[in-house]
Amino acid sequence: MDTPITDPDFDLLQAAFNAPEGDLRAFEQLVERYQRRILANCRYLTRDEKYYEDLAQEVFVKAFFALKTFEGRSSFRSWLKRIKVNHCLSHLKKEESRLAQSIDDESSGTFERLQVEPQAPRDLDQQDQQRRIEAILNSLPPTLRIPLVMCDMDELSYEEIADSLGIGLSATKMRIKRAREQFRERYA
Repeated sequence: MDTPITDPDFDLLQAAFNAPEGDLRAFEQLVERYQRRILANCRYLTRDEKYYEDLAQEVFVKAFFALKTFEGRSSFRSWLKRIKVNHCLSHLKKEESRLAQSIDDESSGTFERLQVEPQAPRDLDQQDQQRRIEAILNSLPPTLRIPLVMCDMDELSYEEIADSLGIGLSATKMRIKRAREQFRERYA
């Protein structure tokens, strides 16, 4: 691992790499450091109220088993975000193919499984502003919400978002611009 010393997780990563088999203390500290953000982002990306906690746990399991392959070309945080984004997108694709009806179909509002009641995340302070932000994010269509979350919450570049979603760079920029406009309108 050639992790740059500027990575705030450098010491924990070194401890995790050098830990004897079965000693998970260093990795558990990494999980604690990123757990709240990964939970919230899995929830916002997928809007899956039943499984977002499972998705977050699966992200950490994937990271744990792939840790020996982490080369340090990016920060651990960026590497973990990439795992999370790919895992959530994979989950969304599976769900989309499982559902016989498109989520963009106007009649999909009648299916209880596709409706998400806005409520503040259990792990975060239940403030009015957060509920409002969550409700607005949930009201955005997935084609706008997902790139916006990836850009503003995950801090991914337009290029990284375009690659992850398999769309062009200009389409990515336009979706984020439209998402921000709709968010501002609904927030005001």
